[in-house]
Amino acid sequence: MKTSAGILLFKKEKGNLYYFLVHPGGPFWRNKNLGAWSIPKGEILPDEDPLERALTEFKEETGKTIEGSFIELSPVTQKGGKTVYAWALETDLDTSDLCSNTFSLEWPPKSGKIIEVPEVDQWIWFDSAEAQQRINTAQKDFITELESILKINNT
Repeated sequence: MKTSAGILLFKKEKGNLYYFLVHPGGPFWRNKNLGAWSIPKGEILPDEDPLERALTEFKEETGKTIEGSFIELSPVTQKGGKTVYAWALETDLDTSDLCSNTFSLEWPPKSGKIIEVPEVDQWIWFDSAEAQQRINTAQKDFITELESILKINNT
């Protein structure tokens, strides 16, 4: 079964939590919104360190390198069976100059026409309620777990 690793960035502003999510690029995702967003993530190769893969994917999908004190979250299994590992990091990230790598895609399917599309076409900070509506359903658990951890640490 496939496994992926990613980073859930969060920041606190005026007592509210905000989450950094990405929207997948390409024609399939163009008009999809609720449940289509994700943490920046990518497939873990055999014998690869999951956190290193998560950091590599973050750079590929945003053009930015991040570092800090990562909070390991419990893995989730998405509807298609993929297991996703994630680490949370509190930091702010300016979205004005982000850029994503691209990949080749046959579109329309079976047309023989190859197009280049960005892996990610949007990057947005959402408040907790909005993030939970937009993120892949299984990945909501990352937000729930992190908020539970943060409450424990704030008491």
